[in-house]
Amino acid sequence: MKLSNYKYLILRRFVQIGLLFLYAMGNYYGWKVLQGNLSTSLLFNKIPLSDPFATLQILSTGAVVGVNVIVGAIIISLFYGIIGGRAFCSWVCPVNMITDLAAWLRRKLLIDKIERKIWISRNIRYYMIVLALIVSALSGMAAFEVISPITIFNRGVIFGFGMGAGFLVAIFLFDLFVVKNGWCGHICPLGGVHSLIGKYALLSVTHNSNNCTLCMKCKEVCPEVQVLGMIGKRSEDVSQKECTNCGRCVDVCDDDALNFHIRDFLKKGEDK
Repeated sequence: MKLSNYKYLILRRFVQIGLLFLYAMGNYYGWKVLQGNLSTSLLFNKIPLSDPFATLQILSTGAVVGVNVIVGAIIISLFYGIIGGRAFCSWVCPVNMITDLAAWLRRKLLIDKIERKIWISRNIRYYMIVLALIVSALSGMAAFEVISPITIFNRGVIFGFGMGAGFLVAIFLFDLFVVKNGWCGHICPLGGVHSLIGKYALLSVTHNSNNCTLCMKCKEVCPEVQVLGMIGKRSEDVSQKECTNCGRCVDVCDDDALNFHIRDFLKKGEDK
C-alpha cells in the first residue's frame, strides 16, 4: 500500500504518543502544556479537562467533586458531543495502540479466517457502565478507574509499569486469540460512554456508493464493522454511535468512496 493509505493511522499515533509525552514531561520537568493524566488534566495550567465517566463514578460514590472537575468533564463532553464523536477511543486512548496491534496481527496470521467459536455482545460495554456506577456507589471508590487499562498505561509511562502491565498483555491476547476487537469493541465502558456522548457529533465518515467497487478493504480494518452496513447498498453517513472516527476505512479505500465530512442534520431532515 501507499503511504497515503496510512495517513490517519500515522496521525493518530502522533497524537497518542504526543499526549503521553506531554503528560510525562509535565510530571518530570513541570511542563505546563498538559499536566495530570487522562482522568483529570490541566491544559496550559488554566483549562481543566476531566474524563466524564471518571467524574460520574466519583459522583456516584457520594464524594464532593471540585468545580474544576465538573467544568473539565463538561468541556470534554461538549467537544466530543459536538465535534469529535467517539474519537477519544482511536485518537487519544493509548490502549488503542495495543488493540490495533492485535487486530493487525489477526489479519497477518489469518486468524480472522478461522471460524469464530466465541461470540459476545457489543452491548456489554453499556452494561459495564451501569455496573461500574453501582460498584462505585457501593464501594465508595471509582470502580473502573482501579482496573482501567487506560489509567494503567498512562501511569505506566509516567511512573513505570508494574503488575498492571499484565492486564495490558491480557487485553492484547484476548483481542488476538479470543474475540476480534474484543476489549474496545465489546467491553470497555469508557468506549460506551463516548459512544453515547458523541452520537450526534458533526464529524463523521460518509460513503459514496457510486465510487465503491466492493473491495471490502474497509470492513477488514474497521474496529466496529457493524457501522459500515451501508457498504454495497447505498450512499449515506456512518451515523451509528459506535464509529470511532479512526479513519482506517478512509485510509484503505482506493476508490474515494469513504471520506470524512461534517454532517448536515438540517439537510437530512429536509430529505425525509
